[in-house]
Amino acid sequence: MNSRRGTSSLGCLFSLLVAAAAIYVGVNVAQVYWRFYQYQDDMRQLVNYDTRRPDDKLIATLRANADSLDLPDAARQISIRRSETMISIEADYYEHVELPMYSRDIHFHPYAEGPL
Repeated sequence: MNSRRGTSSLGCLFSLLVAAAAIYVGVNVAQVYWRFYQYQDDMRQLVNYDTRRPDDKLIATLRANADSLDLPDAARQISIRRSETMISIEADYYEHVELPMYSRDIHFHPYAEGPL
């Protein structure tokens, strides 16, 4: 006397569909944020360890990193400010994320500062 209903397998299928959709969206959005964090980490590395290099060399290094990360062209517009005791590096760009039936531009502002 086993009275199994067929709804349990349909519920499992729906759960798998929702999980697959969440993973798809998460991977697309996570890639954009991961590239931002890598780019910001590159800036922090330069601020912490390469402050003696001239600005044009720092900018060239960061532009090469932006190219390797496949960031938008706006990410290559880098601003470096130096005072007598501090250095700061920043950029400003948008990443376009396409999802099914939804698209969005996400604003990023990587920034790093440190002592000279």
